[in-house]
Amino acid sequence: MIVIENVGPASPKLHNTQWIMSLRWGCLLALMVLIYGSHAPLITLTKVDGEVPFNPSSCVVMIELAKLLISLVSLFLTGNFSALQSRPPLVIVAPYAVPGLLYALNNNLVVVMQAYMDPSSYQVLSNLKIASTALLYCFCLGKRLTFRQWFALGLLMAAGACHSYSNLDLNETDGANEGLKLHITTWGLFLVFVYCCVSGLAAVYTEMVLKRQNLPLSLQNIYLYVFGVGLNLVSSFSTSATGRGFLGGYTIVVWTIIAGQAVNGLLMSVVLKHGSGITRLFVISCSMLVNALMSWAVLGLQLTPVFLLPVTMVGLAAYLYYK
Repeated sequence: MIVIENVGPASPKLHNTQWIMSLRWGCLLALMVLIYGSHAPLITLTKVDGEVPFNPSSCVVMIELAKLLISLVSLFLTGNFSALQSRPPLVIVAPYAVPGLLYALNNNLVVVMQAYMDPSSYQVLSNLKIASTALLYCFCLGKRLTFRQWFALGLLMAAGACHSYSNLDLNETDGANEGLKLHITTWGLFLVFVYCCVSGLAAVYTEMVLKRQNLPLSLQNIYLYVFGVGLNLVSSFSTSATGRGFLGGYTIVVWTIIAGQAVNGLLMSVVLKHGSGITRLFVISCSMLVNALMSWAVLGLQLTPVFLLPVTMVGLAAYLYYK
């Protein structure tokens, strides 16, 4: 006779388990929002005479290397280190090179796009990657979203555009700031479209690979970051003619950025493995609150009353999507 333990809705054991899981996810997402939101203000703190004193490409390499080392330690601590002793088939490892290539392409697109539009236009239009990610999420993973969820994502996209627009200064008309006026070309619009599609594809493809392969997450991260380190090393050497040296200009703030982004990358893999890429969009959107508050507290930037509108829109979007 099989005895089934009472784990119905009234079961205290099930309730406690669900509460602990919700608490863990809440802490994980809150930490990600904090790290995402503090990234831009921390970079601003490193600037000397308006420029970053370090090689940004080398910083990306160090972030990827930190994620790789943490993944190796995690694999060892979980007792799965023996998985590295056997040579994995190429068909298992090769898919992990694709996200690295897509992110490398997008990093270069960001630089190229600056020649065809002003940074503010890029900031506003880049919110279109929310729509591209959602569409690819449904198409590639076979997910279906309700009308309410689509409306929530549209609201989220509008909140990002509203927040970006509220930070624009449309009154800069003097000659000294003429280069800062809003402008965008047809080619720039096309590049924004490509950028948003590649960004969404990278996130959705990574989620698809992590979920479809029944491997320890630490091992999957190792495969991802081996390619990440290699691809970014090539990019770093090709753009290292700055005279700064690979680790030149590094300060405690730079190392803090590296540590934070490494942790955030690993937490994001947990979200993609056990959650959803749509959650990633909400994390990034929620981080604008932390970004604005840190910019106000640390950098002395002024918050406008319009700031409350996108914050309210993000909160409403999250409520509607996860209701």
